Amino acid sequence: MSFNYNKVFLAGNLTRDPEVRPAGQGTVAKFGLAVNRRWKDRDGNLKDETTFVDVEAWGRTAELVGQYLTKGRGCFVEGRLRLDQWDDKESGQKRSRMLVVADSVQFIDSKGQGGSSAPSGGGDEGGAPAAMPTAPSSPSRGASPAAQPPLDDEPPF
Repeated sequence: MSFNYNKVFLAGNLTRDPEVRPAGQGTVAKFGLAVNRRWKDRDGNLKDETTFVDVEAWGRTAELVGQYLTKGRGCFVEGRLRLDQWDDKESGQKRSRMLVVADSVQFIDSKGQGGSSAPSGGGDEGGAPAAMPTAPSSPSRGASPAAQPPLDDEPPF
């Protein structure tokens, strides 16, 4: 018996405005995400590394990403990895790229300000809207959902 698990959690800033288009019976949004990492090397010097990730959202999530996210905005993406492979028409060589298919996207800034906002929703590849999951949270023990602070004035979705 083998164990397989494909889950990705990323937080970063959009590198470009989302490209939203119809796909099959639904909608797809494609955007780039820059994820930064900072660490200290052996000598104690701060080092920075940026990883650029292609992200694809489907269905209602794609529509909301296209409506509310723009270049530079921060978001939290929960999804899975997918490998795309194709033959390059110009060179005839096999090409491939790894990308993230988003199950949910949560906005993590509000119009350029720090803070948290409502999730953009969730959807299935193929465009069928699904329940809108939120990003994972870990409320403190004994805290009820009603005891959590209200979100800012972002659209309720």
